Amino acid sequence: MQPSSDAEKTCILALMHTPGIGAVTIRQLISYCGSASLVFQADYKRLIKIPGIGDKIVKAVLGKSSLELAEKELTQCRKTGTQLLFFNEPEYPARLRPLYDAPIALYAKGNTDFNWPRTVGIVGTRNISDYGKSVTENIIRELVPYQPLVVSGLAYGVDITAHRHCLRNNLATLGVMASGLDVIYPAVHQRTAFEMQDNGGIVTESALGTKPDFMRFPARNRIIAGLSDVTIVVESGRTGGSLITVEFAQNYHREVFAVPGAIHEPQSEGCNFLIRDHKASIFTSVADMAAALGWGEGMPDVAQAGTCDQTVMTFEGFTQDEGQVLSLLKQRGAMQIDELAWQSGIHLNRLATLLLNLEFQGMVRSMPGKKYGLI
Repeated sequence: MQPSSDAEKTCILALMHTPGIGAVTIRQLISYCGSASLVFQADYKRLIKIPGIGDKIVKAVLGKSSLELAEKELTQCRKTGTQLLFFNEPEYPARLRPLYDAPIALYAKGNTDFNWPRTVGIVGTRNISDYGKSVTENIIRELVPYQPLVVSGLAYGVDITAHRHCLRNNLATLGVMASGLDVIYPAVHQRTAFEMQDNGGIVTESALGTKPDFMRFPARNRIIAGLSDVTIVVESGRTGGSLITVEFAQNYHREVFAVPGAIHEPQSEGCNFLIRDHKASIFTSVADMAAALGWGEGMPDVAQAGTCDQTVMTFEGFTQDEGQVLSLLKQRGAMQIDELAWQSGIHLNRLATLLLNLEFQGMVRSMPGKKYGLI
């Protein structure tokens, strides 16, 4: 995957702002046309032939009403020092790229390496108890020898406690927001968000100026789950955002741990039920969690890092695109060629040639239903 040109970035942003089009549809359009720029150059006859693309979507694309807005947004991002990470660029988080509902683009500030060797999500109730504060502080202190990137949601309670203690312990931390980067919510956390940019940062899929609304928080939670190798729930009621994050983590086949609490405390009900229903492992200490995850002491070697990006590196002698396809097939098993194209960002025509070459090399095999799998 090559870095996008300004024209390509503008066209991707324009698709993101086109009414009625989501991430899956955008990937479908780009996959069949070859690039976002070619989507806007295509005519009605070409677009209507794309599977899953109906008359309403085609007319919305052909209207090109979002192109001017996208140009202004790209300019504004540069003025404000906002980094844009597109799904078809190497800087995009490797842990998110294979996910079916991954954002098309992320807006970020800070110095975060999104492909950090270890990542830990820490989530929980906004109504944190003294017990929850103590547990969160202890978790952060115990994580220091392992040097993970700590991911949370910058919210009241467990989230902000985790972020602030990461800062105190010089541990990299990332805040995932449900608003634009220029709309820190809650506003009282602005200073912390600013300080995090020196060792971590803030990130969102929402455009600049976007205010938080109810539906954006579950979407935010899926990014927390997707960026985290393991999610720790410190405290949670029977319902709430933390349990939504757990659902996403389970769908992404990520590890979940929950801190047990007193049976009569409402802040611990969610954690206790997660443990009871075997939806989370019981959290007793970072050392026990690290042993369960197979972490060694200290930072891992690059070759042993457990990110999607590092998996690509294990396929020596192959190009970056070949390594990415082999990684996806290794992680997810047999996949249809359309899905491979969406997840990899590689154009269908090039992907077909690439898969044929990998067949000749004895690495993949074609299967019924236009599926491919590793040999």
